[in-house]
Amino acid sequence: MSLATQSGDAQLAPHRKSDALPGNPPSADLLTALSGKDASRDQAVAYRTRRVVLGSLGVMKDQKQSRNRSRGVALAITVVVLALIAPLVWEATDSLIAGEHLADPGSQFSLWACFLCPTLLGAALVAGWWKHRS
Repeated sequence: MSLATQSGDAQLAPHRKSDALPGNPPSADLLTALSGKDASRDQAVAYRTRRVVLGSLGVMKDQKQSRNRSRGVALAITVVVLALIAPLVWEATDSLIAGEHLADPGSQFSLWACFLCPTLLGAALVAGWWKHRS
């Protein structure tokens, strides 16, 4: 029974008994690899691996830029909506503190805007999240 079987680790390479015997010569693949005669093949593999890694790096950078752009647009929209809502919130708060009636058209409009604008912003954010998710 080999060490890989005893440890229970199935990821290890299988152990060949012919390589373990002291009187057997090493395999030709092992000798070629150790002598460095496969340098051109190793170089081709290294170049191919490098191209794949650099291609993946480019894709990852594009994805990061897209995420940053989306985050920036969402932040800009939030700031604009908050800048539009702030005077309405101020007006509604001032009206309620001053003792005006809620039945006044200005107070009603301010209160409706205070409820409606954040609701629309939340709906737009949920729709964007839902679209991005699917």
